[in-house]
Amino acid sequence: MKIFRFALIATAMLTASVSNAQYNSGNATVVAQNYDISDNLDLQAVASIFGESRDLEDFERRLNDPSAQISNLDLNNDNYVDYLRVVEVGESDVRVIVIQAVLGQDQFQDVATIEMERQRNRTVQVQIVGNSYLYGPNYIYEPFFYSPPVFFDMFWLPTYRPYFSPWYWGYYPTYFSYWRPMPVFRYHRHIYSHIDRRNRYSYTDNRRLVRADRMASGVRGNSLERQSPNRSFASRNENITNRRALESTRTSRVNSLSNGSNLRSANRSEGIGRSQSFNRSNTNTSRSAVQSGRERVSSEAFSRGRATSSSSRTERVRVQNNNFESGRLNSSSIRREAAPARSRIERSSRISSQPSRTFNQSSSSRSSAPTMRSSSPTMSRSSAPSMSRSSGSMSRSGGGGRSSSGGGMTRGGR
Repeated sequence: MKIFRFALIATAMLTASVSNAQYNSGNATVVAQNYDISDNLDLQAVASIFGESRDLEDFERRLNDPSAQISNLDLNNDNYVDYLRVVEVGESDVRVIVIQAVLGQDQFQDVATIEMERQRNRTVQVQIVGNSYLYGPNYIYEPFFYSPPVFFDMFWLPTYRPYFSPWYWGYYPTYFSYWRPMPVFRYHRHIYSHIDRRNRYSYTDNRRLVRADRMASGVRGNSLERQSPNRSFASRNENITNRRALESTRTSRVNSLSNGSNLRSANRSEGIGRSQSFNRSNTNTSRSAVQSGRERVSSEAFSRGRATSSSSRTERVRVQNNNFESGRLNSSSIRREAAPARSRIERSSRISSQPSRTFNQSSSSRSSAPTMRSSSPTMSRSSAPSMSRSSGSMSRSGGGGRSSSGGGMTRGGR
């Protein structure tokens, strides 16, 4: 029975595993992650460290700090993160700060520009514009700092000189060291902690400083654009205007995938529930089969036991009956043996008693005959009345004495 039960359970488990494997193989999906060059530098993080800097030199140091790793760009594909230099141009109340990647000897590529304009009320409007080659056209963030940066007033001092980075290919500051780019998904998790959430970063596609491109034309770097024109954002992402549209597309795709995964998980859970119910039904069936087998075996054993007990009882009764019959036979034989002896004894006693009685009767009859004969004349004469009276009394008393006396009297009368 144990082997039969184990075989049933193993069969049920094997069936459930095969059904789950077929279900999972039929519903398995592979999600491919297509990352873009623009994923490797978050402009909100750039705006955040810009508001925390003391000046543009400190801002450049923060951009290239190996411990912070704000940038993850490797535009020249040398498997090292590119150094970002900072170049500033100014005109009247406008300042344009260009962030460039150093790709080689006298080779630079613009990454983004920070465009600042002072209003009449002495407030400063700031826009961070991504380069159209990397981010697509009009990818713009406007940061609103919770506390105005300390160096904003320095830009409009009469003694202020625009900042121009002294660093170039092969000649870098001592704090800088090469590091390898990390995977994009890890960079996204890493850069999130470097964005000051106390600030507000508003996206817009309206560029305030139209003359910013003309002002930065003298320091513009487009080495990668000229070398690889087919790597532009429009070539990398067809039918998508800029990075903002790419993010929206990814969000909708993630939502659809999450909905599909939820649906698949629901279907999978339903299928698992069905398989579990199937397994439970199989297990219950096996248990019921095992139970019925047990009951059948127990009933068979019980019937066998009852048959054995009944047969044993029958044998006992038969033996008792045989013993009883043998006892009856023995007793009857003993009685039969004893009966002739008793009958013989009785017969012998009867035979022995009968001659004596006849002999005594004959002797008595014989002895009394002469007397009766001799005395008959006298008795008939003298005692006839008395004898008749006495015979009447005797006839009143009983018939037995009457017959005997009558007999005697008859004989005496003769």
